[in-house]
Amino acid sequence: MEEKENVIIKLTFQFALDIIKYCENLQENKQFVIANQLLKSGTSIGANIREAQNAESKADFIHKFKIAAKEVEETIYWLELCRFSKNYPNVDHLIEQINNIARIVNKIIISSKQK
Repeated sequence: MEEKENVIIKLTFQFALDIIKYCENLQENKQFVIANQLLKSGTSIGANIREAQNAESKADFIHKFKIAAKEVEETIYWLELCRFSKNYPNVDHLIEQINNIARIVNKIIISSKQK
């Protein structure tokens, strides 16, 4: 039997790869402060969601997803700073991805609480 694809894991992994690429670009332009902050928050979303897959309880699962949701919000903050700062590469594709991830993470949290 084939294992069902976990959409949020796939999306957050791809997002992390895209964040790494974007942050490497920022580092080349010596925009280190934002690059470091964005790299940390943007890659930890998927790490927390991966960790939730092996949660010890439903409460632990929800807790790890809530941490991921906080990282989503922080990442949105850094991306919006990039969007509105001069001399930063375009982030529209990343903002679109993170907004999609945010919707899914929030739905998972809500549906997990209802079960």
